[in-house]
Amino acid sequence: MFANASRRSRAHVDVPLILMVFAMCFFGIYAVCVATYSINSTATNLLEHILESSSTLRQCFFVLVLAPLVMTLIILCPYHLIRRFTRAMYIGTTVLVLVVWVFNRAEGVKAWLDIIWDMTIQPSEFIKLAMILMLAQRLSQSEHPMSTFRDFIEIMAMLLVPCAIILFSGETGSAIVVVFAFACMLLFANVRWRLLITMAVVAILLVLALYGFMVATGSDDYRLARIVAFLNPDLSPQGDAYQMRQSQMTIGAGGLTGIGTFVDGSMSQLNYVPADWTDFIFATIGEAFGFAGCSIIMLWYLAIILRMLYLARYTYDRQGMLIIIGVIGMLLFHVFENIGMTLGRLPITGIPLPFLSYGGSNMVTNIGGIALVLNVTKNRQLTQIDSSRRFYSSYAKYTK
Repeated sequence: MFANASRRSRAHVDVPLILMVFAMCFFGIYAVCVATYSINSTATNLLEHILESSSTLRQCFFVLVLAPLVMTLIILCPYHLIRRFTRAMYIGTTVLVLVVWVFNRAEGVKAWLDIIWDMTIQPSEFIKLAMILMLAQRLSQSEHPMSTFRDFIEIMAMLLVPCAIILFSGETGSAIVVVFAFACMLLFANVRWRLLITMAVVAILLVLALYGFMVATGSDDYRLARIVAFLNPDLSPQGDAYQMRQSQMTIGAGGLTGIGTFVDGSMSQLNYVPADWTDFIFATIGEAFGFAGCSIIMLWYLAIILRMLYLARYTYDRQGMLIIIGVIGMLLFHVFENIGMTLGRLPITGIPLPFLSYGGSNMVTNIGGIALVLNVTKNRQLTQIDSSRRFYSSYAKYTK
């Protein structure tokens, strides 16, 4: 038993996780290429299709250059340096999101920052990792976090201040992702059950109260319109419900095995689904590869999540384990919400599908999260087994 645990807990760079993630990224390049296939295309092979699509070429850069660079730098970064500069990263990303919100003159969502070559970055993506690191560090400082009023206020302030800025910027999806990741971390941080249940009830009541207030005051906020369109699509058939219905039709057109890729006259080619290479890329996959392809994608994600749970199960460093759980929560909500909204089972929030949707900021965040998991497993310390035995027993039941 002890020898087996030691073998599973050894310090290593987890190659299976890397292979699964980058295989998904390469498939994402193909999916983006299919989604951006034009009716004016003259391409006769995959390379020509890629060269015809500027979005696919950029996605190739994100996957082939940016992602490996980010992953390598984070894996090679000494674990003690990550711990030392966690607070600086948290403050820096929070300030960056605040700057974008204050100075971005765009209407509606104010979450993007222009850089060079008509490219933008989304700082609200980067704050997800900074908050996971900061919350993991804070939650690991005591055996029962949030057990005192002062600890509760400090930890909630760490969560709510950046989330409030993100919400005011119009990025509701990113704020929900952070809250969900935080909730997952609380489940494994040995927080008392009574407090967890109370927080969950209060959060639900606050959300319902806010929704009721917005409805009663006749708010024209686009986020309320999306929820109303989800609850009753007939009220907005050409507005907020249009994208959801088109996505459902596109996925349904794929049938069991799909219609194939680069098909003339396909819904993807005719742009029936807006943003089908970014947030709604799952609709393109559903049409091209059908129910079978969608099932494989979901099982693929499940394999990645289970692999990280396995790594967390045998990580005895409290902060390291909570980092892995936070990354799992981040990716899990992205997958659940994105697939749910494309199927019309959840409201649209503008959350991309990890490793598949087009986008550099989201790719950096997701790859950065995986790299943090790999950094934790690479720097495992078995010397903390005895000191964390009570804590370990409290979360092991969730991963059996």
